[in-house]
Amino acid sequence: MESNWFSTTLLSFSLLAALFLLLVISWTKAQNVTTKQRPPGPKGWPVIGNMYDIGTMPHQNLYKLRLKYGPVLWLKLGSVNTMVVQSAKAAAELFKYHDLAFCDRKVPDALTSWSYNQGSVAFGNYGTDWQILRKLCSAELLVKNRVNETASLRRKCIDNMTLWIEEDSKASRARGGLGEVDISRFLFYMAFNVVGNLMLSRDLLEPRSGEGHEFFDAMNKVMEWGGKPNVADFLPFLKWLDPMGIKKNMDRDMGRAMKIVAKYVKERVQQKKHSGTEKVNKKDFMDAILEYEGDGQGRLDKISERNATIIILEMFFAGSETTSSTVEWAMVELLRQPDSMRKVREEIARVIGPDKKVEEKNIDDLPYLVAVVKETLRLHPATPLLLPRNAMEDSNYMGYQIPKNTQVIVNAWAIGRDPESWDDPLSFKPERFLSKKIEYKGQNFELIPFGSGRRICPGFALAHRVVHLALASLIQSFDWEVSNSLTPGIMDMTERVGVTLRKLVPLKAIPKKRNTVKKE
Repeated sequence: MESNWFSTTLLSFSLLAALFLLLVISWTKAQNVTTKQRPPGPKGWPVIGNMYDIGTMPHQNLYKLRLKYGPVLWLKLGSVNTMVVQSAKAAAELFKYHDLAFCDRKVPDALTSWSYNQGSVAFGNYGTDWQILRKLCSAELLVKNRVNETASLRRKCIDNMTLWIEEDSKASRARGGLGEVDISRFLFYMAFNVVGNLMLSRDLLEPRSGEGHEFFDAMNKVMEWGGKPNVADFLPFLKWLDPMGIKKNMDRDMGRAMKIVAKYVKERVQQKKHSGTEKVNKKDFMDAILEYEGDGQGRLDKISERNATIIILEMFFAGSETTSSTVEWAMVELLRQPDSMRKVREEIARVIGPDKKVEEKNIDDLPYLVAVVKETLRLHPATPLLLPRNAMEDSNYMGYQIPKNTQVIVNAWAIGRDPESWDDPLSFKPERFLSKKIEYKGQNFELIPFGSGRRICPGFALAHRVVHLALASLIQSFDWEVSNSLTPGIMDMTERVGVTLRKLVPLKAIPKKRNTVKKE
């Protein structure tokens, strides 16, 4: 029996050694082939390549490598060829002249959970079906007319947010506290309900909502697992082992989130069956998805309940997490810079007056507020590494030979700190945008928090409205203070990276209700 055990162990060890040797040989050959035609980058280790170079804060570590190797970086992440773009000039070259060649997606293993990527607009493979689905989402949810029609829904959600903040602060003081509130929590509730009203014509979250909080928790976990560096993405032969447990955790939390959304979808399907052909005056996004009958050319069939669930879930991921994190970072920066907070407050008071609420139609009349949001997106892009692309063909990019299936990462966080594009790039200075006509619609490549080209985030017009209105409402409704334990200029700015970039320690501050003066 001992002999059998020894033989089995020896055989297993021999196979592992042989596999390791093959990997080393393969890696060595890959390093020697056309190395001079690749962008510069650090020399990697056998098998694992440059996996240690990206660390747990990849956007920051890649930015540091830019200082040594330049704005276009080449890495070997395990067996995955990777090109990193980290300057406005390099991004312009990518999106203007190579957008189609690099238009496919490199999908993290975690996001194949429950076949999520197969129904996703953000992570779907480039092709006819993806184009039709993206066009449908844009036309039914994000076109200007539809966004205009839903302004009152967003106003309601933001009014609820300020009410909940006031109530929570009062409850804190009643318990003997300072009245401090977790701003990030209420921002997420607001953004979540904005998406809920557009998708499903209903609020889904409020401070005492049981199911809403389960959805909230599951979504946070999905965003965390989806953005966590995973060794199985770099060494695909390890996917079946799931050595870091990321796929297992994602299966659990993605399943929780999909179960809740699937329930909403089934409820709507049943309502439609009972209502028959009865005319509905106001249709939401779910109606549009479920009523889609194909493009008339047999290219994309009717959308299944499962794919409808994935599409709606993705809109929640994209719309709530990115919006709430951007407003939180804006508030952090304004609390750190009292002079900037004063300028925003004075502008709102001057333009809007003492007895009116800020409305979406006022945004263009508040240039300093707009500048604050742009500066926040420059320093704290919601998705610091734009969702990874995949080269669909061999390409010559800026004189470099980039092979098919190369992963392409655009470091928007680094581009926002590009010294060739920005003076004093590490400082928060909204004034820089008052004299420059720079937008984040994908054409000014020094500011691309929503991406550019065919894969630009289709929801940026909606995000533009929600972020400005929410931030202005927080400033108009309350005077904000930080607790005695915090000094504004040295607030903790540590980041937490998932799919999106959040503050590691959620922002807490003390709101003091402002007294508005009514006109006679």
